[in-house]
Amino acid sequence: MLRRRPVPTVAAIFVAGFLCSPGVNAHDAGTGWYYPPSCCDGNGAIGDCQMIPADSVTEAPDGFAVVLFPGDHHLVTRKQSFRIPYGSEIRSGDGNYHICLYPTQATAFCFFAPPGSV
Repeated sequence: MLRRRPVPTVAAIFVAGFLCSPGVNAHDAGTGWYYPPSCCDGNGAIGDCQMIPADSVTEAPDGFAVVLFPGDHHLVTRKQSFRIPYGSEIRSGDGNYHICLYPTQATAFCFFAPPGSV
């Protein structure tokens, strides 16, 4: 006779397996390094951090000027402009620009710049 497990037990095993799986998670930058947990407020499948096109970033006298359009970051639904003061950027682990938007698409929470970009 086959013994049935209670649904909560099966659900707990499934969730634990999903959370412990080695696949991509919200902190994974996708290129061999990870965003610091303090920058990422993702849900495990979709994060708020993402690589952005290099041409969306320019260096100005007072910091990085970042202009994002829909498609440049998965959270951006309309044009967003940010000024990131020099010294507040975090070194990128893959030589690309990345930005974490939280709590809304209009707030740059963490910004990553490649080494030597200033």
